[in-house]
Amino acid sequence: MEEKKSGSVLPFLLGAAVGAAVGYLIASGKAETLLSQLKDGLDKGKEELDKQMSKGREILDALNDSDERSA
Repeated sequence: MEEKKSGSVLPFLLGAAVGAAVGYLIASGKAETLLSQLKDGLDKGKEELDKQMSKGREILDALNDSDERSA
């Protein structure tokens, strides 16, 4: 019976690369800048998501109101 190899080297290499990048950023002092940029981006994304959710609620409310009037 033939044995199958499980896993791959690719996930290991990807993890090693990510770990090396994070280590470099922390050691070089660039981590604070990166975290600040990530936080700013996430804040902008949250604001946009809140706007879109508000628009969606307005549309649903309008549809519900028009449905109630026609019933």
